[in-house]
Amino acid sequence: MIQQHTEYDVLVVGGSGVDTIVRVDALPVPLADSVHVGPIEEWPGHTGGNVALGTRALGLKVALLDCIGDDWTGAQVRERLAEGDVEFAPLISAAGTRRAVNLVDATGRRMSFYDARDPADLRMPRDFYLPRLRRTRHVHLSIMNFARFLYGDIEDLGVPVSTDLHDWDGLADHHREFALRSDLVFLSAAGAGQDATALMREILREGRADTVVVTAGADGSYVLTRNGGSVPHHIPAAVPPAPVVDSNGAGDAFVCGFLYGRLAGRDALECARLGAMAGAHACTAPGSTALITQEALLASDQVQGRRCHRVGP
Repeated sequence: MIQQHTEYDVLVVGGSGVDTIVRVDALPVPLADSVHVGPIEEWPGHTGGNVALGTRALGLKVALLDCIGDDWTGAQVRERLAEGDVEFAPLISAAGTRRAVNLVDATGRRMSFYDARDPADLRMPRDFYLPRLRRTRHVHLSIMNFARFLYGDIEDLGVPVSTDLHDWDGLADHHREFALRSDLVFLSAAGAGQDATALMREILREGRADTVVVTAGADGSYVLTRNGGSVPHHIPAAVPPAPVVDSNGAGDAFVCGFLYGRLAGRDALECARLGAMAGAHACTAPGSTALITQEALLASDQVQGRRCHRVGP
């Protein structure tokens, strides 16, 4: 039976769904009428589901609120979250459950085709989410359109909030409110590119964030804080503990490790190091199934800390 919490460490809003994983030899896929691939697999997760599962695996008290369909994909989401002991409160949407088709090459690199499905007028009733907002230490908002309408209540309650903008290029209007109204902002270098540092500074200057993190895959991550100077700190990527299988969910795992550290009172650079280790661990199994435990994360952190001590000045 899933444990029901009276209070939460993390309340995740939105972002569950099902990934269809198609393994290909290389990206881009050659243009052809038919391409033979290995077994095609279905993995429930998506960004919100992965963050909920990952933070729960780290021992935090977690709940996920979302809108899903009364369909077979929604049933897969429910089953996966139940297996991960995540308290899940879904609202039924006639639009159905979100899906994505992800092409994954032999190195674990992916290309995702995302089917958001949600209608523009989809909303969560206040009496549905407010009782849980009042009982959580932290909120993580996925960039679902309906999630933006929770910001007013989150701010009124004074609850810290994070978001992941994924491959935002700094231009798309959909992401901007999330960027400027969150305390902790994650985004990917894949979207920001050469403008990443300028975008980090813009978010800190114009928004309420105290910390912005850009994840850059094998190049590690970059952290900029409101009181930490104007140059982002580089955190190297961690070495995966096993061969890389699939990078799906690595960014979400990074968020989980970072949030674990933040809620434990660690500074931003230590949090990013924990995120790097969680992200590396996530690459060692298919479909976001490699969830690092608290014990494994802290053990890896001790090893990494000893290495840093040996090579430091």
